Amino acid sequence: MLAAHTQELRVVNVDKNAAYPKAIDEMKAEEELPKSVELRQNKYLNNRAEQDHRFIKRLTKPGMGFHSFTTARRTLRGFEAMNMLRKGQVEGVAKGDVKARREFVSQIFGVAA
Repeated sequence: MLAAHTQELRVVNVDKNAAYPKAIDEMKAEEELPKSVELRQNKYLNNRAEQDHRFIKRLTKPGMGFHSFTTARRTLRGFEAMNMLRKGQVEGVAKGDVKARREFVSQIFGVAA
């Protein structure tokens, strides 16, 4: 959170889990978060982010979890990359352009299209 390219947080939106206020207070005490950060607990504020992750949850559930952090990270990166391609969020690859997607994947991963 302290990287040079990020903006300073103003608000953290979370659901009603009771662990969040304590965690945020600890992060503020350890100066991982600015003291001015506001915690907003509302069941529906993060709905947009949760809807985006629903796709990933659907793919990972049949796998019954990952055996290592590295495997999880690599697999989830692949899922996210393919999801971004599908949604048209990759520069030079238009949404719905299957040929451009195939070319992009073959260039990146060295896979024949």
